Amino acid sequence: MDSNKEVELKAIRKKIVTIQIIGTPGALLLGFGIYAMFGANGDAFHPLLNDHFFVKNILVIGAAIEIWQFYALLQLFKKKSKLSNDKNT
Repeated sequence: MDSNKEVELKAIRKKIVTIQIIGTPGALLLGFGIYAMFGANGDAFHPLLNDHFFVKNILVIGAAIEIWQFYALLQLFKKKSKLSNDKNT
């Protein structure tokens, strides 16, 4: 029985890493968007970051990816916690 739980925990850890890798572009988009909106002041290192429409779009896309990542990870962490608690008892 413990072997089955360990296999499940290992699969959950692998899914967590995969979701974090998939969510990396969302964090980058948010970072570039925040930089362009608050830090660049019209003098960004790339011309697209001076376009307000583009900046708002990458902020929305980045936020959507991060929100998806948050909920996906939240479910996996709950599962992992439940399995870990069951394993300890």
